[in-house]
Amino acid sequence: MISLLAFSGLILSLAAPAGPMVPDSPAQPPMAVAKAPVAPEVVTESGPQARFTSRRITVEVRGPQNVDPGRAVRDVILIPGLASTSLVWEPVAERLSETYRVHLVSVRGFGELAAADNSQGLVAGPVAEEVARYIRSQRLRAPAVIGHSMGGQIAVRLASDGRSGVGRVMIVDAAPFFPSLLDDRATGEDLQPIAAIAYQAVLFLGDDALSRQVWAEGMGSTSEALESWVGWQGGDARVLAQSLYEVMTVDLRPRLPRIDVPVTVVYGWSQREDSPRYRLQSSWRQAWTGLPRPPRLVPIAGAEHMVMIDQPARFMAAVDEFLGAP
Repeated sequence: MISLLAFSGLILSLAAPAGPMVPDSPAQPPMAVAKAPVAPEVVTESGPQARFTSRRITVEVRGPQNVDPGRAVRDVILIPGLASTSLVWEPVAERLSETYRVHLVSVRGFGELAAADNSQGLVAGPVAEEVARYIRSQRLRAPAVIGHSMGGQIAVRLASDGRSGVGRVMIVDAAPFFPSLLDDRATGEDLQPIAAIAYQAVLFLGDDALSRQVWAEGMGSTSEALESWVGWQGGDARVLAQSLYEVMTVDLRPRLPRIDVPVTVVYGWSQREDSPRYRLQSSWRQAWTGLPRPPRLVPIAGAEHMVMIDQPARFMAAVDEFLGAP
């Protein structure tokens, strides 16, 4: 069984910011008091797309201007991680939208978005279903999906669901089961006691203590500090607690054999032998062994968990290669 100390070490090595039954795991976290439902907001869109509203996600669409009506524009979906919104993808989206139609997903309850239906029950599974519904409703043809951390796990759910129509997937610093990076024999049940503590700790802190502003102020008021913490935008404590619990206990490895599209795994790496990132090098390949075809592994030197923020040029080069690959 993985100890609390060992898993804490994993969380630190990945630079991750510190209810109901889970379908892929028997885990059952403590229940929180449900908040009142929030009316859905209208999704802002650009381009000739059908109206889409959701009580789980928001989607912003950007694309190239003055496109020849006869030329097809490829679609790219960007999904952020835990406690992040589409803001973490801003430089990436700006570059990609010159050529591609970019769909920026945000999970309700993260950042300043009202939790709505994510305030009760499961989060990751229903969010993945909403992204799949979005793909179908907009009639996207084989979109590329790039997901970071928890967003990477949502991308796994999409790719393993043959109905979603995903064309290719890039996973950014995520594993189908994070504890497997320490021990591939670990199970969701092993992590339940640790995850339950983490769940209650996040609820205890509350919404205000988890906000991006509080964390940024702790780092100082400089623009560099704000940029460093752009990946942590806080949110609704209940949604954060439930999402963290699912990230810690839900094992998506049984889904890997069902993925029949190309998978690229990008992760932060260090050349220093005393770095946890260096020691985890072999674990990344092991974590994805269940795929029918081996994934393309892309270590990004000098990056931690927020790869796209830590090393933007190297990350963008990896994205360009991913989208241009056959």
